[in-house]
Amino acid sequence: MPWSPRAVLLRDLVLGILGTLAFLIDLGADVWAASQYVLSGRYLWAALVLALLGLASVALQLFSWVWLRSDVSIPLAPKPPGRYLALLHLLQLGYLYRCVQGLHQGLLVWRQEVPSEFDLAYADFLSLDISMLRLFETFLETTPQLTLVLAIILQSGSAEYYQWVSICTSFVGISWALLDYHRALRTCLPSKPLLGLGASVIYFLWNLLLLWPRVLVVALFAALFPRYVALHFLGLWLVFLFWVWLQGTDFMPGPHSEWLYRATMATILYFSWFNVAEGHTRGRATIHLVFLLHDSLLLVVAWATQSAWLPSGHLLQSLLPAAGVCFLLGLALRLAYYCWLHPSRRWEPDQVDGTRGLRSLEECQLPQNRRMAQLAKNFFPKARDEAVLPWKGEVNGVL
Repeated sequence: MPWSPRAVLLRDLVLGILGTLAFLIDLGADVWAASQYVLSGRYLWAALVLALLGLASVALQLFSWVWLRSDVSIPLAPKPPGRYLALLHLLQLGYLYRCVQGLHQGLLVWRQEVPSEFDLAYADFLSLDISMLRLFETFLETTPQLTLVLAIILQSGSAEYYQWVSICTSFVGISWALLDYHRALRTCLPSKPLLGLGASVIYFLWNLLLLWPRVLVVALFAALFPRYVALHFLGLWLVFLFWVWLQGTDFMPGPHSEWLYRATMATILYFSWFNVAEGHTRGRATIHLVFLLHDSLLLVVAWATQSAWLPSGHLLQSLLPAAGVCFLLGLALRLAYYCWLHPSRRWEPDQVDGTRGLRSLEECQLPQNRRMAQLAKNFFPKARDEAVLPWKGEVNGVL
Protein backbone atom coordinates (compact mmCIF):
# COMPACT_ATOMS: atom_id res chain seq x y z
CA MET A 1 0.00 0.00 0.00
CA PRO A 2 1.26 3.51 -0.74
CA TRP A 3 2.54 5.53 2.15
CA SER A 4 0.60 8.52 3.39
CA PRO A 5 2.21 11.93 2.86
CA ARG A 6 3.05 12.36 6.55
CA ALA A 7 4.45 8.83 6.73
CA VAL A 8 6.71 9.59 3.75
CA LEU A 9 7.88 12.79 5.42
CA LEU A 10 8.62 10.96 8.67
CA ARG A 11 10.40 8.15 6.84
CA ASP A 12 12.63 10.54 4.93
CA LEU A 13 13.35 12.50 8.11
CA VAL A 14 14.46 9.32 9.88
CA LEU A 15 16.59 8.35 6.87
CA GLY A 16 18.19 11.79 6.95
CA ILE A 17 19.09 11.32 10.61
CA LEU A 18 20.50 7.86 9.93
CA GLY A 19 22.51 9.16 6.97
CA THR A 20 24.07 11.90 9.11
CA LEU A 21 24.88 9.39 11.85
CA ALA A 22 26.44 7.03 9.30
CA PHE A 23 28.70 9.84 8.09
CA LEU A 24 29.79 10.67 11.65
CA ILE A 25 30.41 7.01 12.54
CA ASP A 26 32.48 6.49 9.39
CA LEU A 27 34.48 9.63 10.18
CA GLY A 28 35.03 8.47 13.75
CA ALA A 29 36.17 5.04 12.57
CA ASP A 30 38.78 6.60 10.27
CA VAL A 31 40.09 8.90 12.99
CA TRP A 32 40.22 5.94 15.38
CA ALA A 33 42.20 3.89 12.86
CA ALA A 34 44.64 6.76 12.32
CA SER A 35 45.19 7.09 16.08
CA GLN A 36 45.84 3.35 16.37
CA TYR A 37 48.40 3.53 13.58
CA VAL A 38 50.17 6.36 15.41
CA LEU A 39 50.20 4.43 18.69
CA SER A 40 51.66 1.37 16.96
CA GLY A 41 54.36 3.43 15.24
CA ARG A 42 52.92 3.16 11.71
CA TYR A 43 53.14 6.85 10.98
CA LEU A 44 52.97 6.53 7.19
CA TRP A 45 49.65 4.68 7.33
CA ALA A 46 48.27 7.26 9.74
CA ALA A 47 49.43 10.08 7.49
CA LEU A 48 47.73 8.48 4.46
CA VAL A 49 44.45 8.08 6.34
CA LEU A 50 44.50 11.69 7.52
CA ALA A 51 45.57 12.95 4.08
CA LEU A 52 42.59 11.25 2.43
CA LEU A 53 40.30 12.68 5.10
CA GLY A 54 41.72 16.17 4.66
CA LEU A 55 41.65 16.27 0.87
CA ALA A 56 38.09 14.94 0.67
CA SER A 57 36.92 17.36 3.35
CA VAL A 58 38.44 20.37 1.57
CA ALA A 59 36.81 19.37 -1.72
CA LEU A 60 33.47 18.87 0.01
CA GLN A 61 33.65 22.29 1.67
CA LEU A 62 34.53 23.93 -1.65
CA PHE A 63 31.51 22.36 -3.34
CA SER A 64 29.23 23.39 -0.50
CA TRP A 65 30.59 26.95 -0.37
CA VAL A 66 30.38 27.51 -4.12
CA TRP A 67 26.82 26.23 -4.20
CA LEU A 68 25.77 28.39 -1.27
CA ARG A 69 27.30 31.45 -2.89
CA SER A 70 25.47 30.74 -6.14
CA ASP A 71 22.14 30.11 -4.38
CA VAL A 72 21.91 33.38 -2.43
CA SER A 73 19.05 34.54 -4.63
CA ILE A 74 16.58 31.91 -3.39
CA PRO A 75 13.48 33.88 -2.33
CA LEU A 76 12.29 33.61 1.27
CA ALA A 77 14.98 31.04 2.14
CA PRO A 78 16.79 31.59 5.44
CA LYS A 79 20.17 33.17 4.83
CA PRO A 80 22.73 32.97 7.66
CA PRO A 81 25.40 35.67 7.73
CA GLY A 82 28.12 35.16 5.14
CA ARG A 83 30.92 35.35 7.71
CA TYR A 84 29.24 32.63 9.77
CA LEU A 85 29.01 30.32 6.75
CA ALA A 86 32.58 31.08 5.71
CA LEU A 87 33.84 30.22 9.20
CA LEU A 88 31.89 26.95 9.23
CA HIS A 89 33.39 25.90 5.91
CA LEU A 90 36.87 27.00 6.99
CA LEU A 91 36.47 24.74 10.02
CA GLN A 92 35.41 21.89 7.68
CA LEU A 93 31.87 21.90 9.07
CA GLY A 94 30.02 23.00 5.95
CA TYR A 95 28.63 19.56 5.11
CA LEU A 96 27.44 18.98 8.67
CA TYR A 97 25.81 22.41 8.59
CA ARG A 98 23.92 21.37 5.48
CA CYS A 99 22.82 18.13 7.16
CA VAL A 100 21.53 20.01 10.18
CA GLN A 101 19.83 22.55 7.93
CA GLY A 102 18.18 19.78 5.92
CA LEU A 103 16.99 17.96 9.05
CA HIS A 104 15.61 21.21 10.47
CA GLN A 105 13.69 21.87 7.26
CA GLY A 106 12.44 18.27 7.14
CA LEU A 107 11.22 18.52 10.73
CA LEU A 108 9.52 21.81 9.93
CA VAL A 109 7.69 20.26 6.99
CA TRP A 110 6.69 17.16 8.94
CA ARG A 111 5.22 19.19 11.79
CA GLN A 112 2.91 21.09 9.43
CA GLU A 113 -0.52 19.61 8.89
CA VAL A 114 -0.52 20.84 5.28
CA PRO A 115 3.06 21.71 4.24
CA SER A 116 3.40 24.75 2.03
CA GLU A 117 4.72 24.34 -1.51
CA PHE A 118 7.72 26.49 -0.67
CA ASP A 119 8.69 24.40 2.37
CA LEU A 120 8.35 21.18 0.38
CA ALA A 121 10.37 22.60 -2.52
CA TYR A 122 13.07 23.96 -0.22
CA ALA A 123 13.34 20.64 1.64
CA ASP A 124 13.66 18.89 -1.71
CA PHE A 125 16.30 21.43 -2.77
CA LEU A 126 18.38 20.76 0.35
CA SER A 127 17.90 17.00 0.10
CA LEU A 128 19.37 16.77 -3.38
CA ASP A 129 22.42 18.85 -2.52
CA ILE A 130 23.08 16.72 0.56
CA SER A 131 22.74 13.54 -1.48
CA MET A 132 25.24 14.81 -4.04
CA LEU A 133 27.73 15.90 -1.40
CA ARG A 134 27.38 12.54 0.30
CA LEU A 135 28.11 10.80 -2.99
CA PHE A 136 31.18 12.99 -3.59
CA GLU A 137 32.42 12.22 -0.08
CA THR A 138 31.93 8.51 -0.71
CA PHE A 139 34.23 8.40 -3.73
CA LEU A 140 36.70 11.04 -2.55
CA GLU A 141 37.20 9.63 0.94
CA THR A 142 35.29 6.46 1.86
CA THR A 143 36.20 4.37 -1.18
CA PRO A 144 39.92 5.35 -1.12
CA GLN A 145 39.96 4.67 2.63
CA LEU A 146 38.50 1.22 2.04
CA THR A 147 41.11 0.58 -0.64
CA LEU A 148 43.87 1.72 1.71
CA VAL A 149 42.82 -0.44 4.65
CA LEU A 150 42.49 -3.49 2.39
CA ALA A 151 45.97 -2.85 1.01
CA ILE A 152 47.35 -2.60 4.55
CA ILE A 153 45.68 -5.88 5.53
CA LEU A 154 46.94 -7.65 2.41
CA GLN A 155 50.46 -6.36 2.95
CA SER A 156 50.64 -7.18 6.66
CA GLY A 157 48.77 -10.49 6.44
CA SER A 158 46.53 -9.72 9.43
CA ALA A 159 43.64 -7.45 10.34
CA GLU A 160 43.13 -5.58 13.59
CA TYR A 161 39.70 -5.03 15.11
CA TYR A 162 39.66 -1.32 14.28
CA GLN A 163 40.41 -2.16 10.65
CA TRP A 164 37.36 -4.41 10.51
CA VAL A 165 35.31 -1.57 11.97
CA SER A 166 36.65 0.75 9.27
CA ILE A 167 35.79 -1.78 6.53
CA CYS A 168 32.24 -2.25 7.82
CA THR A 169 31.55 1.48 8.17
CA SER A 170 33.00 2.10 4.70
CA PHE A 171 30.71 -0.48 3.11
CA VAL A 172 27.70 0.95 4.92
CA GLY A 173 28.62 4.49 3.84
CA ILE A 174 29.16 3.50 0.21
CA SER A 175 25.93 1.53 0.04
CA TRP A 176 23.93 4.29 1.67
CA ALA A 177 25.32 7.00 -0.57
CA LEU A 178 24.71 5.08 -3.80
CA LEU A 179 21.10 4.21 -3.03
CA ASP A 180 20.22 7.53 -1.40
CA TYR A 181 21.59 9.55 -4.29
CA HIS A 182 19.85 7.52 -6.98
CA ARG A 183 16.49 7.59 -5.20
CA ALA A 184 16.79 11.33 -4.58
CA LEU A 185 17.68 11.94 -8.20
CA ARG A 186 14.75 9.88 -9.48
CA THR A 187 12.44 11.72 -7.11
CA CYS A 188 13.50 15.06 -8.55
CA LEU A 189 12.77 14.07 -12.14
CA PRO A 190 9.09 14.42 -13.07
CA SER A 191 9.56 12.32 -16.21
CA LYS A 192 10.83 9.35 -14.20
CA PRO A 193 8.65 7.40 -11.73
CA LEU A 194 10.04 6.63 -8.31
CA LEU A 195 12.10 3.51 -7.81
CA GLY A 196 10.22 0.64 -6.25
CA LEU A 197 11.68 -1.53 -3.50
CA GLY A 198 12.74 -4.29 -5.88
CA ALA A 199 14.38 -1.87 -8.32
CA SER A 200 16.15 -0.12 -5.45
CA VAL A 201 17.58 -3.40 -4.16
CA ILE A 202 18.77 -4.46 -7.62
CA TYR A 203 20.31 -1.03 -8.28
CA PHE A 204 22.11 -1.15 -4.94
CA LEU A 205 23.40 -4.68 -5.52
CA TRP A 206 24.79 -4.18 -9.01
CA ASN A 207 26.60 -1.00 -8.00
CA LEU A 208 28.14 -2.65 -4.95
CA LEU A 209 29.01 -5.89 -6.77
CA LEU A 210 30.79 -4.00 -9.56
CA LEU A 211 32.56 -1.63 -7.17
CA TRP A 212 33.92 -4.30 -4.81
CA PRO A 213 36.14 -6.12 -7.39
CA ARG A 214 37.58 -2.79 -8.54
CA VAL A 215 38.47 -1.81 -4.98
CA LEU A 216 40.05 -5.21 -4.35
CA VAL A 217 42.32 -5.21 -7.41
CA VAL A 218 43.46 -1.64 -6.73
CA ALA A 219 44.18 -2.65 -3.13
CA LEU A 220 46.18 -5.63 -4.42
CA PHE A 221 48.26 -3.41 -6.65
CA ALA A 222 48.79 -0.94 -3.80
CA ALA A 223 49.93 -3.75 -1.49
CA LEU A 224 52.40 -5.10 -4.05
CA PHE A 225 53.64 -1.82 -5.52
CA PRO A 226 52.93 0.92 -2.97
CA ARG A 227 55.29 3.32 -4.76
CA TYR A 228 53.58 2.94 -8.13
CA VAL A 229 49.91 2.98 -7.18
CA ALA A 230 49.98 6.78 -7.05
CA LEU A 231 51.36 6.87 -10.61
CA HIS A 232 48.67 4.43 -11.72
CA PHE A 233 45.94 6.55 -10.20
CA LEU A 234 47.37 9.78 -11.59
CA GLY A 235 47.66 8.33 -15.11
CA LEU A 236 44.08 7.06 -15.21
CA TRP A 237 42.82 10.17 -13.46
CA LEU A 238 44.30 12.37 -16.19
CA VAL A 239 42.69 10.19 -18.86
CA PHE A 240 39.30 10.43 -17.20
CA LEU A 241 39.73 14.17 -16.63
CA PHE A 242 40.40 14.66 -20.32
CA TRP A 243 37.38 12.51 -21.17
CA VAL A 244 35.11 14.54 -18.88
CA TRP A 245 36.44 17.78 -20.38
CA LEU A 246 35.71 16.51 -23.89
CA GLN A 247 32.07 15.98 -22.90
CA GLY A 248 31.73 19.69 -22.13
CA THR A 249 30.30 19.57 -18.63
CA ASP A 250 28.55 22.71 -17.41
CA PHE A 251 27.53 21.88 -13.86
CA MET A 252 29.14 24.51 -11.64
CA PRO A 253 28.37 28.25 -11.69
CA GLY A 254 31.83 29.34 -12.88
CA PRO A 255 34.59 28.06 -15.18
CA HIS A 256 37.10 27.71 -12.35
CA SER A 257 34.76 25.76 -10.07
CA GLU A 258 33.80 23.58 -13.06
CA TRP A 259 37.31 22.11 -12.97
CA LEU A 260 36.70 21.06 -9.36
CA TYR A 261 33.64 19.16 -10.57
CA ARG A 262 35.57 17.59 -13.46
CA ALA A 263 38.40 16.53 -11.16
CA THR A 264 35.87 14.93 -8.82
CA MET A 265 34.17 13.13 -11.70
CA ALA A 266 37.54 11.79 -12.84
CA THR A 267 38.10 10.37 -9.36
CA ILE A 268 34.67 8.71 -9.36
CA LEU A 269 35.27 7.24 -12.82
CA TYR A 270 38.47 5.63 -11.52
CA PHE A 271 36.27 3.40 -9.35
CA SER A 272 32.81 3.39 -10.91
CA TRP A 273 30.58 4.71 -13.69
CA PHE A 274 29.05 8.20 -13.45
CA ASN A 275 27.10 9.91 -16.23
CA VAL A 276 28.48 13.45 -16.62
CA ALA A 277 26.91 14.75 -19.84
CA GLU A 278 23.73 14.58 -21.88
CA GLY A 279 23.26 12.05 -24.65
CA HIS A 280 22.90 8.29 -24.95
CA THR A 281 24.54 6.58 -22.00
CA ARG A 282 25.01 3.08 -23.41
CA GLY A 283 28.07 3.82 -25.55
CA ARG A 284 29.96 5.79 -22.92
CA ALA A 285 29.06 3.32 -20.17
CA THR A 286 30.26 0.40 -22.29
CA ILE A 287 33.55 2.13 -23.11
CA HIS A 288 34.11 2.91 -19.44
CA LEU A 289 33.26 -0.64 -18.35
CA VAL A 290 35.60 -2.23 -20.91
CA PHE A 291 38.38 0.22 -20.02
CA LEU A 292 38.13 -0.49 -16.28
CA LEU A 293 37.85 -4.22 -16.90
CA HIS A 294 41.05 -4.28 -18.96
CA ASP A 295 42.86 -2.16 -16.38
CA SER A 296 41.69 -4.42 -13.55
CA LEU A 297 42.83 -7.51 -15.45
CA LEU A 298 46.27 -5.97 -15.90
CA LEU A 299 46.45 -5.34 -12.15
CA VAL A 300 45.46 -8.97 -11.48
CA VAL A 301 48.20 -10.16 -13.86
CA ALA A 302 50.68 -8.01 -11.93
CA TRP A 303 49.54 -9.74 -8.74
CA ALA A 304 49.78 -13.21 -10.31
CA THR A 305 53.42 -12.64 -11.24
CA GLN A 306 54.43 -11.10 -7.91
CA SER A 307 52.01 -12.66 -5.40
CA ALA A 308 54.83 -14.38 -3.50
CA TRP A 309 55.66 -10.98 -2.00
CA LEU A 310 52.44 -10.88 -0.03
CA PRO A 311 52.05 -12.81 3.25
CA SER A 312 48.30 -13.24 2.60
CA GLY A 313 48.60 -15.28 -0.58
CA HIS A 314 46.26 -18.10 0.49
CA LEU A 315 43.53 -15.61 1.33
CA LEU A 316 43.87 -14.00 -2.08
CA GLN A 317 43.41 -17.34 -3.82
CA SER A 318 39.83 -17.32 -2.55
CA LEU A 319 39.23 -13.57 -2.75
CA LEU A 320 40.05 -13.16 -6.44
CA PRO A 321 37.65 -15.86 -7.68
CA ALA A 322 35.00 -14.39 -5.39
CA ALA A 323 35.68 -10.95 -6.90
CA GLY A 324 35.26 -12.41 -10.39
CA VAL A 325 31.93 -13.95 -9.42
CA CYS A 326 30.84 -10.63 -7.91
CA PHE A 327 31.72 -8.82 -11.12
CA LEU A 328 29.77 -11.22 -13.32
CA LEU A 329 26.78 -11.18 -10.99
CA GLY A 330 26.88 -7.39 -10.79
CA LEU A 331 27.04 -7.14 -14.57
CA ALA A 332 24.05 -9.49 -14.90
CA LEU A 333 22.05 -7.47 -12.36
CA ARG A 334 22.96 -4.27 -14.16
CA LEU A 335 21.67 -5.63 -17.46
CA ALA A 336 18.52 -6.92 -15.75
CA TYR A 337 17.94 -3.54 -14.13
CA TYR A 338 18.13 -1.61 -17.40
CA CYS A 339 16.10 -4.22 -19.29
CA TRP A 340 13.20 -4.64 -16.88
CA LEU A 341 13.45 -2.37 -13.82
CA HIS A 342 14.71 0.92 -15.22
CA PRO A 343 11.81 3.42 -15.05
CA SER A 344 11.95 4.14 -18.79
CA ARG A 345 11.74 0.39 -19.64
CA ARG A 346 13.94 1.09 -22.65
CA TRP A 347 17.47 2.41 -23.02
CA GLU A 348 16.93 6.05 -23.71
CA PRO A 349 19.05 9.12 -22.98
CA ASP A 350 19.49 8.87 -19.26
CA GLN A 351 19.63 11.85 -16.94
CA VAL A 352 22.94 13.52 -16.35
CA ASP A 353 24.09 12.40 -12.94
CA GLY A 354 23.66 15.54 -10.88
CA THR A 355 20.65 17.02 -12.66
CA ARG A 356 17.27 17.63 -11.14
CA GLY A 357 13.83 17.76 -12.69
CA LEU A 358 12.19 20.71 -14.37
CA ARG A 359 9.18 22.45 -12.96
CA SER A 360 6.80 24.88 -14.54
CA LEU A 361 7.61 28.51 -15.07
CA GLU A 362 4.78 29.32 -12.69
CA GLU A 363 6.89 27.82 -9.92
CA CYS A 364 9.81 30.16 -10.48
CA GLN A 365 9.22 31.60 -7.01
CA LEU A 366 10.06 28.21 -5.44
CA PRO A 367 13.64 27.13 -4.72
CA GLN A 368 15.10 25.43 -7.77
CA ASN A 369 18.60 24.16 -8.38
CA ARG A 370 19.28 26.07 -11.58
CA ARG A 371 22.74 24.59 -12.18
CA MET A 372 21.11 21.14 -12.39
CA ALA A 373 17.89 22.22 -14.08
CA GLN A 374 19.82 23.60 -17.08
CA LEU A 375 21.38 20.20 -17.72
CA ALA A 376 18.01 18.48 -17.36
CA LYS A 377 16.43 20.99 -19.78
CA ASN A 378 19.02 20.14 -22.43
CA PHE A 379 18.73 16.44 -21.74
CA PHE A 380 14.95 15.99 -21.39
CA PRO A 381 13.11 17.99 -24.07
CA LYS A 382 9.90 16.16 -23.19
CA ALA A 383 10.28 17.16 -19.57
CA ARG A 384 9.30 20.72 -20.45
CA ASP A 385 5.80 19.60 -21.38
CA GLU A 386 5.50 17.27 -18.42
CA ALA A 387 6.69 19.96 -16.05
CA VAL A 388 3.76 22.21 -16.92
CA LEU A 389 1.57 20.04 -14.74
CA PRO A 390 1.42 21.32 -11.15
CA TRP A 391 3.12 19.25 -8.48
CA LYS A 392 0.35 19.34 -5.93
CA GLY A 393 0.84 17.17 -2.93
CA GLU A 394 4.39 16.23 -3.88
CA VAL A 395 6.18 15.04 -0.73
CA ASN A 396 8.62 12.41 -2.00
CA GLY A 397 12.27 13.28 -1.96
CA VAL A 398 12.29 15.57 1.08
CA LEU A 399 14.50 14.80 4.03
